[in-house]
Amino acid sequence: MNSANYCAMLRNELKPAICKKRRGMLSKKVLLHHDNARPHTAAATVEVVQKLGFELLQHPPYSPDLAPSDYHIFGPLKEVLRGCRFASDEEVKEAVHTWLREQPKSFFSAGIQELVEQYNKCIVLQGDYVEK
Repeated sequence: MNSANYCAMLRNELKPAICKKRRGMLSKKVLLHHDNARPHTAAATVEVVQKLGFELLQHPPYSPDLAPSDYHIFGPLKEVLRGCRFASDEEVKEAVHTWLREQPKSFFSAGIQELVEQYNKCIVLQGDYVEK
């Protein structure tokens, strides 16, 4: 993934998905939580995020307690996919999309709330490490 691909995904996939699934939400604030990977911090990405009207949450340079890979979705997804064999990337994508569609809304809202709580703890501790 490079900045150009990421910017295209923001414009062509994320924004239309928000418009479709959350009508009226783009008139409200859309927050993105990125890590500090180059595609996320590149000037082109920052410019696209601003043009789309999204707001970026600042991410400390190294914060394992807030790492997107620790977000609640990846553990259960890895459990479901463990041991599966896929013949193509498309099969993997379909398996992930199917699993995501099967999750109740409460699964996502609870995970987002947990991330918000972790982020708030990090702010209170002025960027110091936060135990889960």
